[in-house]
Amino acid sequence: MTRYLTIHVRAQDGRYHGDGDELPSPFRLFQALVAGAGISGPLDQQTKEALTWFEGIPDAPIIASPRLVRGQMVTMFMPNNDLDKFGGDVRDIAKTRGAKKVWRPKHFDPEVPWIYAWPFTEDGANHADTICALSEKLYQLGRGVDMAWAWGEVLDEAALDTKLVEYNGIVRRPSAGDGLVLACPTKGSFASLERRYQAARFRTESGQRVFVQQAKPSYRQISYDCPPNRHVFELRSASDSDRLVSWPLAGASLLVVSAREAARARLSTAMPDRLQEVDRHLVGRKHDGSNAVHAENRVRIIAIPSIGMHYTDRAIRRLLVEIPAACPLLSEDVRWAFSGAELSDPDTGEVKGVLLSPSADDAMLRHYGVGAAARVFRSVTPVALPEVGKRRRIEPTRKLAEAKRGLERVVEISGARAAVIHALRHAGVRAQAESIRLQREPFDGAGSRVETFADGTRFEKERLWHVEIAFGVPVEGPLVLGDGRFLGLGLMAPAKDVVPGIHAFAITDGLEGQPEALDIARALRRAVMARVQATIGPRELLAPFFSGHAEDGAPVRRSRSPHLSFAYDPDLGRLLVLAPHVVERRAPQDLDHLRTLDAALEGFCELRVGHAGILSFSRVAVLERDDSLLGHSRVWKTITPYVVTRHTKSGAATEALAADVRAECRRLGLPEPSVESSNIRGVPGIGLVGDVTLCFERSVAGPLLLGRTRYFGGGLFQRAVEFKCC
Repeated sequence: MTRYLTIHVRAQDGRYHGDGDELPSPFRLFQALVAGAGISGPLDQQTKEALTWFEGIPDAPIIASPRLVRGQMVTMFMPNNDLDKFGGDVRDIAKTRGAKKVWRPKHFDPEVPWIYAWPFTEDGANHADTICALSEKLYQLGRGVDMAWAWGEVLDEAALDTKLVEYNGIVRRPSAGDGLVLACPTKGSFASLERRYQAARFRTESGQRVFVQQAKPSYRQISYDCPPNRHVFELRSASDSDRLVSWPLAGASLLVVSAREAARARLSTAMPDRLQEVDRHLVGRKHDGSNAVHAENRVRIIAIPSIGMHYTDRAIRRLLVEIPAACPLLSEDVRWAFSGAELSDPDTGEVKGVLLSPSADDAMLRHYGVGAAARVFRSVTPVALPEVGKRRRIEPTRKLAEAKRGLERVVEISGARAAVIHALRHAGVRAQAESIRLQREPFDGAGSRVETFADGTRFEKERLWHVEIAFGVPVEGPLVLGDGRFLGLGLMAPAKDVVPGIHAFAITDGLEGQPEALDIARALRRAVMARVQATIGPRELLAPFFSGHAEDGAPVRRSRSPHLSFAYDPDLGRLLVLAPHVVERRAPQDLDHLRTLDAALEGFCELRVGHAGILSFSRVAVLERDDSLLGHSRVWKTITPYVVTRHTKSGAATEALAADVRAECRRLGLPEPSVESSNIRGVPGIGLVGDVTLCFERSVAGPLLLGRTRYFGGGLFQRAVEFKCC
C-alpha cells in the first residue's frame, strides 16, 4: 500500500528570496532538514539512516505551493571583503569595489503552507516517522531571511487527495518532458552535503589565507507539469481528400469512439507485442474490461466543434489528440495511427466516408482556452455526471401526474452541483468553483439539448447536463469533465462575454481597531490601480475606467466615462471591487478592461492601510442570491454613511437628504422609495451626511451604492428586515 511522507512548511513572512528556483525545490527542503537536524550537534545514526532512506525514495514528490507574485527588485549593499587583495592595507580601501546584491523576492499568502508529499511503501514507515520528527527542527527555507517552520505526517492516498483538493494554491506533479525543472534529492545527496560541510574553507597561497569554493552537492533534476503533446486532425472526405466535411455535434461520442478504434487497429497491427499497452493507454481498459491506468496518463481524444462566431453551426470539423508526457506510447506513433485513418461505425462496421488528416492549424484551440486562460467556462457538449447527479425520469405519458415539485428540483440541482465538484477533482482541476449553473438547454443558441447526445452512448439522458462554472482563478483549457470525457462529452469552452463584475475578498488577519470604511476603500483603490499598472506595463496610460481621472488629472464625469467602485463591508469584513455595469444595472461595455482587472487581481492577498494595519485576505465567492449586499429585498439600510450629492439651499436637512436619495434612485432606474433617515449631520468639507433606510414597493436587487462618495463605498446599503413601509 502506497503512503505519503508529507511535509508542510509555513513561512514567517509571505516572501521567498531563494535564487535560481522558481519555487523552493524538494532538494532545498532536503538541505533545510539536514541543516535543522545538525544545528544542535553531530547527527546520530538513526537520523543518518533516515536521511539516506529519504534521499533514495525513487519517486519525486508532489508539490503544493501558494500562488507566487514576483515583487520589486531590492538592492542590498553587503560588507566588502576584497581588501585582502591589497595585503589588508586599509589605505587601499578605495581600490576595492562596492559589494551589492540585487534580490527580487516572490510574495505569497503566508497562511497557505508549502506541501511536499513523497510516496513510499510500508517498509519505510520507521524512517518516515524520523523524518517527520526532523521536520520540526527546520528553521528556514531559502535564504537566511526566509524564516520558516515545518511539521510532517504520513498520509494514505485518499487523505492526501482530499488535502490537495481543498488546497488554496497550485498543485504540481512530476512528469516526463519539458516543464518546470526542480532539483530533487537522490542517492548520494546526504553524503555530498556532509562532504561539503567538512571540506576546508580556506587554503594558504603565498603566505595568505584565501577562500576555497566548496564542492557542489549532488541532486537530480525533475520536470513538473509538462504539457501534453497535441495533434490536430481535420475531417476530410475519403473520396476527395481536398474537401473538408463536418460531423453532427450530437454525434461527438460516435466520432471519438470511431477514431479511437481506427487508431487502435493500426497500432495493434504495427506493434502486436504492445497490444496490452495500447489498450491500457489509448482505450483505457485491460482485456478483462477493468480500468487500466490513471486518467492523467491516458491518450485523450477530443471532438472540436466549430465555435467563435454567433452564426457558426457548431458542427465538428476537427479532432484533437492529446498524449500526456507520462504516457509510454510515443507521440509520433500515436500521430501516425490517427493520420489517414478512415472512420467506420465500431458496432456495425458501416464506413462513414471520413478520414483524419493532420493539420498544423490550431487556431480553433484558442476558443477552448488553450493558451488563453479564463474564469468562466460553459459546456459545448454536455457533461455526463455520476448517478448522484442524475435527474428523475418522468414517463412522457404521465408528465402532469409525475411532475416534480420545487423541493425535488432543488435536491436534484444540489446533487448535480456536488457531482460537478467531483468531476473537477477527477479531471485534475484544482481551482475552486465559485458558482455552478446547470440546465438541459444549451447556453448557446446554435447548441443542442442534452437528450440528443445520449443516443448511441452508455449514458442515460438524465445523467447529462449543460454546465457553466465560474472559477476563483483563471483556468487554462482544454477543459473536459465528467464520466464521458474520454468519449467525446463534457467539453467546455470559455465564456468570452462573461467576465466577473464583482471581486470580493474576505479579511483574515491584520485589521486593527475600527477604521473608517472610506479610508480602507481608498487604500484598496490605490492598490488595485498599482496592480493594473503593473499588468499593462509601466509606460501604458491607466484608463479612467480604473482611476476615475482623465489624463490631466481631473475627475471624469459619469456620463463620459464610468469607472470602478471600491467598498469595505464592515459587517462581514470584506473588500469589494465593483465594475460600473454592476452598480449602474446595465450590460457590460468594457470587457477588455474587465479582463485586465481580473488578471491584475490574481494573487491579490495583502493591503496596507496605514493605521488600520496590514490586511491579509483571500478571494471569496459571491453568491448573489444569498448575499446581504447583492440579494433581493424591499428594505435596504446603509452600513456606511450616505453623503448627499447636492445640498439644496431650502428646506430642512431631512427633506434635502430624502430628495437627494430619490434622485439617486431615479438615476439608476430604481422605483422611487420611501426614505427614513437618522443621525443627520453636517460635516465640514464633506456636506450633509446621514444614515438611510429605503423601502421600495417591490423587491429590488443589490448592490446599492448611492451618494457623493459611492465610488469609495459610501452610501453602501444592505438588506434589512422587511416591515410595513410608511
